[in-house]
Amino acid sequence: MKKRDTIGKISLDLMEKSHDDTHTPREQMLEQLKDFEKHIELRIESGKKEFPGDFYIVVETKKEPLMPNVLRNYFISRQSCPTPGYDQTVYRYNRKSGSIEFMWVMPAKDICIYLVENSLELPEDQRDLLDMVLNFNDGTLLKVAKKLNGERADSPVLEKGN
Repeated sequence: MKKRDTIGKISLDLMEKSHDDTHTPREQMLEQLKDFEKHIELRIESGKKEFPGDFYIVVETKKEPLMPNVLRNYFISRQSCPTPGYDQTVYRYNRKSGSIEFMWVMPAKDICIYLVENSLELPEDQRDLLDMVLNFNDGTLLKVAKKLNGERADSPVLEKGN
């Protein structure tokens, strides 16, 4: 069996490579998303066993502290809707219909700032992302999460009957 390189070695090799190679941003994106669907399906299967009703799948994207060119996605299933945050994608699994609903995606803080500051110059295909960032900034996403969790809008206290 061939020994595989560690992520640290691969990261270091990539950082040492010249930037004039043919690795495009699209190729990088496709590589990062290669196993994304598989991990979502695994979280759905485990969530079905763990939670009796609807549940949420949260994908948190984190940079490795010592390897700035390495991003990792962490897939979590949970019963409550998470508080919106940076580097986060949220889906809701509807047990009754067996479907998954995309709730929101929130990029890194610096990207959010860039989108807002350059909102007038953004290409059309980035408008939906800008809308999500604006909904995050003005508290709309937090209100959605609280409502889905049965929380009062002005506090973490649950509404009566929950």
